[in-house]
Amino acid sequence: MEYRRLGKTGMTVSELCFGALPMGPRQKNLDVDTCTRIIKRALDGGVNFIDTAQVYETYEPIRRAIHAYDGEVIIATKSNAATYEDMERAIQEAREKLQLDYIHIFHLHAARATERIFEERSGALHCLLDAREKGLIKAAGISTHSVAAVRKAAAEKEIDVIFPLINIRGMGIIDGSREDMLAAIAAAVAAGKGVYLMKVLAGGNLLDNYREAMDFARRIPGIAAVAVGMVSEAEVDYNLRYFNGGDPGKIEIGTKEFAVVETVCKGDGACLKACTNEAISMVNGKARIDRSKCLLCGYCTEVCPQLAIRMI
Repeated sequence: MEYRRLGKTGMTVSELCFGALPMGPRQKNLDVDTCTRIIKRALDGGVNFIDTAQVYETYEPIRRAIHAYDGEVIIATKSNAATYEDMERAIQEAREKLQLDYIHIFHLHAARATERIFEERSGALHCLLDAREKGLIKAAGISTHSVAAVRKAAAEKEIDVIFPLINIRGMGIIDGSREDMLAAIAAAVAAGKGVYLMKVLAGGNLLDNYREAMDFARRIPGIAAVAVGMVSEAEVDYNLRYFNGGDPGKIEIGTKEFAVVETVCKGDGACLKACTNEAISMVNGKARIDRSKCLLCGYCTEVCPQLAIRMI
């Protein structure tokens, strides 16, 4: 396993970052014991970097795994909070639920952000900077699917870490092309930001081209790590083999997709606004998901008042 410096943060992270979204309630909804075993398997295999978020609801298994592991684990989490007070509560929640004195990286969770993100959520950003000053977090960051937001973050001196979406097909990128995002990432790296990547497999759409997709992401100059969601010990082993330079072999990875329970759907359109990749449309007054565009982020599930969108 290769370990790399994360920008100017002083942190050294494993190139493979454990993405905690898919195991949680937004997707597979695995039980806590199973999640804990999967995370611990990754840690024992050399992974020292975990990415999660307030809305992923995966703090409990992460807490169990990291406190059963003999070594430091870098934790990155994020919050949709916009105000100072809400972000303050999010930081406190993370510290309490993870039983940590501080959180290594705390992001503005801003998938659909524009270049105005730091103005629109100035209260939350101010809270992050105060928390960094107090030692409650070590680095302030932003996670986003937006080219404009990455460019803005690259120029923002108070931002330490950027977590952008990129993949070989450019799926899910907002307000630009794959090449535009690569240029924005290059600017961030040049500015000394710590950069690690999300959705390099496009939410599972590129699993059939795993090596090509991963090779593309890993060759982007200056990036520290690649976050990969894993929902079984077999998937952990598969990724470890690849990131350790071996042949990952073959693995049966079950298909995952979101579906709309039409009898429950009220057609209020909240899911359309939440979708970052225009994968949802309204057909005969009901939401419909285009699997070819869906990135399996789960943002639609958390805004549906009827809980009509389920992973199958």
